[in-house]
Amino acid sequence: MFLSGQIPLKPNGELVTGDITLQCEQVMQNLEAVLAAAGLTFANVTKTTILLSSMDHFVAVNEIYGSRFPTDPPARATYAVAGLPRGVDIEIEAVAVF
Repeated sequence: MFLSGQIPLKPNGELVTGDITLQCEQVMQNLEAVLAAAGLTFANVTKTTILLSSMDHFVAVNEIYGSRFPTDPPARATYAVAGLPRGVDIEIEAVAVF
């Protein structure tokens, strides 16, 4: 299953801005909800791509991201990009297997 890039957008349409840890937490919640809707969990994720507005966010994001994959984390690529949708600081896409 290919999960489209998730940004820190709450289900009610409110955008989480500011603190990168809050943004990352919302993105991970969004990914978890999409996985759950398909009957999957983070254990099914085999590859992720993390897009950041700045690599200065890497350490904070890695801590939150890593908490969802305590063992056998998926393959991952992380890039700093010039811009993300709606001016957010993070977007994560994933691939999961059934």
